[in-house]
Amino acid sequence: MKTKTKTKAVRGDVKDLALARDGSLRIEWAAREMPVLRQIRERFAREKPLKGVRLAACLHVTTETANLVLALRDGGAEVTLCASNPLSTQDDTAAALVADHGIPTYAIKGEDTETYYRHINAVLDAKPRITLDDGADLVSTLLTNRKEMLNGVTGGCEETTTGVIRLRSMAKEGRLRYPIIAVNDADTKHFFDNRYGTGQSTLDGITRATNVLWAGKRVVICGYGWCGRGVASRARGMGSHVVVTEVDPIRALEAAMDGHEVMPIAEAARTGDIFITLTGGLNAIGKGAFEVMKDGAIVANSGHFNVEIDIASLEAMAETKRTVRQYVEEYALEDGRKVYLLGEGRLINLAAAEGHPSAVMDMSFANQALSVEYLVHEGKNLEPQVYPVPKEIDQEVGRLKLRAMGIQIDKLSEEQKKYLSGWEMGT
Repeated sequence: MKTKTKTKAVRGDVKDLALARDGSLRIEWAAREMPVLRQIRERFAREKPLKGVRLAACLHVTTETANLVLALRDGGAEVTLCASNPLSTQDDTAAALVADHGIPTYAIKGEDTETYYRHINAVLDAKPRITLDDGADLVSTLLTNRKEMLNGVTGGCEETTTGVIRLRSMAKEGRLRYPIIAVNDADTKHFFDNRYGTGQSTLDGITRATNVLWAGKRVVICGYGWCGRGVASRARGMGSHVVVTEVDPIRALEAAMDGHEVMPIAEAARTGDIFITLTGGLNAIGKGAFEVMKDGAIVANSGHFNVEIDIASLEAMAETKRTVRQYVEEYALEDGRKVYLLGEGRLINLAAAEGHPSAVMDMSFANQALSVEYLVHEGKNLEPQVYPVPKEIDQEVGRLKLRAMGIQIDKLSEEQKKYLSGWEMGT
């Protein structure tokens, strides 16, 4: 569906409105691979279930996000958008949203921390009823610095693992003030977005930044959640020898039975060629690891925040630092070894590449769109907690995706349903 709205004096802060034409073409291209969201957008355009609802979105400003925002807009919502990471914005996409679609957008790739939070506050100035977040910076800012806005907020959605962890911590401390749906935890999100999306896009980002050959490399994956599983699988598929570091015994056991070598980071650091963090935690690669890494080691992060790598220690250890390629910083250590940090330690799949393929984001953003619709109707009846995506929404997204792929599946007969819900029939 091609809908353009020319709006004069649309609020926003983007790099260059002259980039809009390229952005609109890429948004259109991404839509080809997002049939589920397209079906939802068409229904939204007819029914207007979000009419007059103000939405504040703090998401990666990509072509896929643009298609989500346009679906919400066509559903009647008033959407304001900012970036959820300083390096994840596609500047042409941001320009197109403002110039060609009239969506107030505040996002510039490479923006500093001050600008990043100024943009978040600009989005909150729109007085949202519902928030869409990726990493929980929007919610955190709302709860700490913009409390006067809280009375008007009735619900929210969170896209990623790190954000869900932060929100559950807020809820546990009694700080969360409105209900939020953990879109990240939907089966049609983390089984596909986290695993296949992160797997492909992470290797894509590292390859674009370095032009490295994966075959024969020893690749250390820190964290074996769904994202780590995906990256490990794709690295092995490219011919790499995969080593996994973990703190969770069950995940470590799974990695071992998936055929990967498992060991502590202190041991893996001595032999690894490429290191990738996907833990959602703090300092997965720290000073001790940098002290024993071999000359030429490449370090990248594909988690949401750059705190997974102890960059401060690396900075302190380095005698010199220089940029040798776009998104590649060389740290020369006192003993002559060189360590290469990619994308300032920020999520490499968006810093150096285009993020997840549209086909997997189709399901993730379909969950977002349908969860927003659910919150419009049910948010006022929910307590301020973190909730799963309703099962019927998750399964509907799966059904729509299968239909778009031309795949049919079986259905249970009444007799089979009765058996599965009963207890009488035994051996």
